[in-house]
Amino acid sequence: MKVYTKTGDDGTTGLIGGTRVKKYHTRLEAYGTVDELNSWIGLLRSQPIQQSHIDFLIEIQNKLFVIGASLATDTEATNVREQIPCTKEDIRTLEKEMDKLDETLPSMQFFVLPGGSNSVSYCHLARTVCRRAERCSIKLSEECDVDPNVIKYLNRLSDYLFVLSRRLSHDENIEEVPWMLKK
Repeated sequence: MKVYTKTGDDGTTGLIGGTRVKKYHTRLEAYGTVDELNSWIGLLRSQPIQQSHIDFLIEIQNKLFVIGASLATDTEATNVREQIPCTKEDIRTLEKEMDKLDETLPSMQFFVLPGGSNSVSYCHLARTVCRRAERCSIKLSEECDVDPNVIKYLNRLSDYLFVLSRRLSHDENIEEVPWMLKK
């Protein structure tokens, strides 16, 4: 199978189910942003971080492919989404992992400025792209049926990426820099 098909040369792309839409369609913004998020997470897991974090990030990347496919599916043309669900258990898995990471972290006393190391910075970049993916998915949900668990998962994932950034800062002995309002 060739990578290029030439079918998108007219500015359209095919959804799962066969429907063709413009490449700037809200649906493409949603699943394209999830794809971008997946790439940032790939960069994050390429950093010198604990293997347990890498393994969990790979699980997340696999789930993001499921979410992307769900968002790319024309629900009026196919029932593929039922075969690739994002479940409440997926959301609970993120929550459990956050609780585990958060157990030994100091409590939050201030807003944290992003940065400190490459791995921490990549967490924050992934987190902000995740928030955009969430916004795009919410916007799409106003136009068509979007699995509510997808939106919940993306919301929880951005929280997880923030907690992971704090965990990595702690593990790397990097002092978190508080946001300070200058008068």
